[in-house]
Amino acid sequence: MNWENLLSLKRQGDTHKRLRKEQDETRLGFEVDYDRIIFSSAFRSLQDKTQVIPLSKTDFVHTRLTHSLEVSVVGRSLGRIAGKKILEKHPFLSEIYGYKFNDFGAIVAAAALAHDIGNPPFGHSGEKAIGEYFITGNGKKYQSILSGKEFQDIVDFEGNANGFRLLSQSREGVTGGLRLSYATLGAFMKYPKESLPKKATKHIADKKFGFFQPDKEAFQNVAADLGLLQTRDGEDISFARHPLTFLVEAADDICYTIIDFEDGINLGLISEDYALEYLIKLVKNSINTKKYNSLKFKEDRLSYLRALAINTLISDAISVFIENEDKILNGTFQTSLLDQSAFKAQIEDIISLSVEKIYRSQEVIEKEIAGYKIISDILDVYTNALIRKKEDKASNYDALMLKTLPEFYRDTDNSVYHILLNICCYVASLSDSAAVHIHNKIMGKQL
Repeated sequence: MNWENLLSLKRQGDTHKRLRKEQDETRLGFEVDYDRIIFSSAFRSLQDKTQVIPLSKTDFVHTRLTHSLEVSVVGRSLGRIAGKKILEKHPFLSEIYGYKFNDFGAIVAAAALAHDIGNPPFGHSGEKAIGEYFITGNGKKYQSILSGKEFQDIVDFEGNANGFRLLSQSREGVTGGLRLSYATLGAFMKYPKESLPKKATKHIADKKFGFFQPDKEAFQNVAADLGLLQTRDGEDISFARHPLTFLVEAADDICYTIIDFEDGINLGLISEDYALEYLIKLVKNSINTKKYNSLKFKEDRLSYLRALAINTLISDAISVFIENEDKILNGTFQTSLLDQSAFKAQIEDIISLSVEKIYRSQEVIEKEIAGYKIISDILDVYTNALIRKKEDKASNYDALMLKTLPEFYRDTDNSVYHILLNICCYVASLSDSAAVHIHNKIMGKQL
C-alpha cells in the first residue's frame, strides 16, 4: 500500500479526481467529513447510548457521544504527530501532492468520531442481544432460508459493519450516505472483511467483520481506490487494514482504558487508592510530584493523572506505529498498537480492574439483562409484522405496529434477509431511552 492512494479525497459518485493541492485550505475535504458526521442524526443519538453504565442518571458518566468526542480529540493528536513523522520520511507526499500533517489528523479525527456510530443501545450487550434473538430466540426459524454469510451477518450483528452502512448506504435521493472521503471510510474500517470465515487468522483485522452483504460492493470500491491489499483469494472478501485505522483503534483503546477507569472511580466502584496505585505506575516517568501533591481535590488529582496517562500512551502508540510503518503498509503487522506498548502490563492491570469493578458491577449486569429483554421483544414484534406483511398475512396489530416504524424500514419488497437486516439496523439506531420507551408501548405499559 502507498500513502498517495491511502490519502484519497475521492467520494462516492465523484466523476473526477480530487487533488490535495486544489483543496480550499479553509475547508479541507477531510474536515468536511468531520462536519458531516457530527451533524448526522446517527451521531446525535449517541448522546443517549451506553458507554459504561446503561441509562445512568449521573451527569459525569460518559455516554457514547462524549466518549466518541474524546476519542476524536486523541485521534487528531495521534494523526498529526504521525503525519509529521510520515511527511519527514516521505517528503514527496508534501512536495508533489501537497499533503500536510494536519491532513492525517483530520482523517483520524473524523474516523474516530464515527467509530461507535453503528453501535446498538445498551453497549456491547446490545449487539449480543440482537444475535441471541436469531440464535436461541424466535428468530432462529429464519436460518434455513438465509445463506451462511447472511445468517452470520445477523447472529454476529456488528456495530462496525452497521457503522459502515450508516456512513455509506445510498437512499432514494441520497447517494453514498454521508459521502465521506474514501480515506476517512478506509480509516474507519477496523475489520475490512465480511462475516465469514469467522476469525480466520489471529490477525487483529480478522477479529470481527466490517460490512454486511448488501454493502460489499461499496466497500470493495473504497478498498480498490485506496489500494488496500487483498489478504484472501477466492470469494471471501478480506483486506489489510488502512494504516490510519491503527491510530483510530489506539485512540479508542487509550480512552476506554483510562476514562472508563476514571468513571469507575467517580461512581465509587473503584477506590481512589486503587486509582493512584494503577495510574501512577503508568505515569511515574512524567509525573510532577510537587504539583500532584498540591492538588487538594480528588477530581483535580484524577484529571491530572488522566491527562498524563493519555499523553504517555499517545507518545508510546506513535513510537510503535512509526517503528512498524513498513509492516503496516504491507499488511503484516498483526496486533493493535497498544498490544506492542511498553506499558502493556500497566494497561492490562487497569483493564482487569475495570472489568471486575465496573463492567461486571451489579448495576451494569441488571441493566444489561433488561436490555436483552427489551431488544428481543422489539425485534420479535417488528420482524413478525414485516414478514407477515411480505406474505400478505399481516394482522391489524401488525399494520398498526408498522405505522410506528420510520418509513425507510418498512420495505417488504426485498428478500427476507434484507428485511431482517433492516430491522436489526433500526433497533441498533435506537438510543437507550428510545428503546425503553418503544418497549413500554409495545408491552402496553405506557400510553
